[in-house]
Amino acid sequence: RSRQETGDVLRAHHDQIVEFRASIVIGSGSLSFEMIRALVERLPIMICPRWVQVKAQPIAIEDLLEYLIAALDLPLGASQVYEIGGPDQVSYGQIMQEYARQRGLNRWMIPVPVLTPYLSSLWLGLVTPLYARVGRKLVESLRNPTLISNNLAETIFGLRTRSMPEAIARALVNEDQAFAQTRWSDAMSAAGNSHAWGGERFGSRLVDSRTVTVSVPPEQAFIPILRIGGRTGWYYANWLWSVRGFLDLLIGGVGVRRGRRDANHLRVGDALDFWRVDECDPPRRLRLHAEMKLPGRAWLEFEVTPCDLGSTIRQTAIFDPLGLWGLMYWYGIYPLHQFVFAGMLRNLAQAASASEMAPTASANLRATPEPRLPERANGGRS
Repeated sequence: RSRQETGDVLRAHHDQIVEFRASIVIGSGSLSFEMIRALVERLPIMICPRWVQVKAQPIAIEDLLEYLIAALDLPLGASQVYEIGGPDQVSYGQIMQEYARQRGLNRWMIPVPVLTPYLSSLWLGLVTPLYARVGRKLVESLRNPTLISNNLAETIFGLRTRSMPEAIARALVNEDQAFAQTRWSDAMSAAGNSHAWGGERFGSRLVDSRTVTVSVPPEQAFIPILRIGGRTGWYYANWLWSVRGFLDLLIGGVGVRRGRRDANHLRVGDALDFWRVDECDPPRRLRLHAEMKLPGRAWLEFEVTPCDLGSTIRQTAIFDPLGLWGLMYWYGIYPLHQFVFAGMLRNLAQAASASEMAPTASANLRATPEPRLPERANGGRS
């Protein structure tokens, strides 16, 4: 109702208003989608009130943006309301089950006949990032179906909208792509080192980031980063890394026996103990993707940026937990991470400042290019 009232107020003060009324928006940042994500990720068993079975017509955030762009070309005229949504009429419960399926999670949903919006909001406040007051407003808006009652938008715009499964899949892919392009030196600059216990939350990911400043140029600061792993080790508590690798072997993982291909150079795709190189851009960035057995996905990233005093080295651990076990794993080992990563960064800074590394190693500071594939006789690659 509040959204309709907003449209009424706008039309009362402006002659030409194009109003889009959408159901659930599927995409990162959407309040409804973030609530669904948090519930599914954190609760193996969900007590579901009546509003979970209310029908909706979810729309992908990309399709919503297409409508907004197309509206710019509409001829000026009287104000108009367009109801938009995807082709599927589904309940919140069905959206939760589809999200769980795409994330590889098994979830049990137990319906209950009575659960007031107030109690629902308190429950959401406990298990999701939503504040109870915000959760209550959201729950109150979900008590009535949000289905398209006319096809005017489809007639006028002629856009093909994604199905609910397609919308969720695109949302997850878009998050991965945006995450891969994130520079944590920019994302964390407002807060500096992450001081919140358990790290900072970015969408479904948990991030622990810390920095140190060294009085050397980025080219020299990056040298010990480029040598990490293998015989060089991890600069702090190497015995703990060995224990983690041994435990990984016991449960069928790769362990740390792979070492590294070259002691001084890295390229994208290289194995590095139980990591793999996702990105190598000396002297700016090295990003490693964990291949150990984990209840989720993990990355370790190093960034070097110039500053007035020399260089800032940022070390960032990122974890995308898979369900409740993933969250328990992250918070369970977080104190150990604090100990190990703080020591690693401190020793990296000392190694970067060591004058004996600069003359010889910095000249070879580069990422090894990926090998070219042999050409076939017809000109293609094998």
